[in-house]
Amino acid sequence: MNADADAAPTGEGSDSNPGSNAVVIDLNADLGEGFGRWRLTDDEALLSVVTSANVACGFHAGDPVTMRRVCELAAERGVRIGAQVSYRDLAGFGRRAMDVPAAELAAEVAYQIGALEVFARAAGSRVSYVKPHGALYNRTVWDADQAGAVVAGVVLAGGALPVLGLPGSRLLEAAESAELPCVPEAFADRAYTARGTLVPRAEPGAVVHDGDRIVARSLTMAREGAVVAITGERVAVSARSLCLHGDTPGAAESALRVRRALLAADVSLEPFA
Repeated sequence: MNADADAAPTGEGSDSNPGSNAVVIDLNADLGEGFGRWRLTDDEALLSVVTSANVACGFHAGDPVTMRRVCELAAERGVRIGAQVSYRDLAGFGRRAMDVPAAELAAEVAYQIGALEVFARAAGSRVSYVKPHGALYNRTVWDADQAGAVVAGVVLAGGALPVLGLPGSRLLEAAESAELPCVPEAFADRAYTARGTLVPRAEPGAVVHDGDRIVARSLTMAREGAVVAITGERVAVSARSLCLHGDTPGAAESALRVRRALLAADVSLEPFA
């Protein structure tokens, strides 16, 4: 199936009602996070739930066989394929702080996008957007130099690919300056600070594991554009896409519950790209 078609992944209920005034949201998850015989994410289950797949491109996880398999599954189910680019950090799963020269980082981002594009095209689809992973994602929230390097890599790879990132981040500012489509996202399973940034993973409570809380947060984010910070404040979040991490225990089940709850609340599930 061509990802350019207006198709939706298989799953619970109808994804959209063109005649309604429903809120429109995209569901994205990190997929293809494995290496060789090791698999961290339940790609098959998650690809029946999400509308966009952030596919690991080999720098924090992923290998050619895994990338090809996930692209084929995503194309079959009408799920948009996104390049999840990372620092070169397989051992640390891309979650360790690194300092990479801007020119080098731009080249590595372009390299990752190009690698995934080969498999996406072979599957009859394409890379539809780009999202940084882990430490690179967090760094580009505040570091204009690294954010600019990521955007330079997207431009180098060719095409005006949308960039998925945190609202108010240096990443989306750089993408806007480069005239790339900017897509703000929110995280259903990550705690927020009062400033609207993510609580660092090293801190207690940074990851939300309770399924009921994840569902409730997803509904509030989608319908009210808000989330309660870890310190109790209500924080505004403007999101076109809602992220569910694929590497947390029970991720597929939580994602399915979120999908069902959003549809029941008249939230239309549609990819942004």
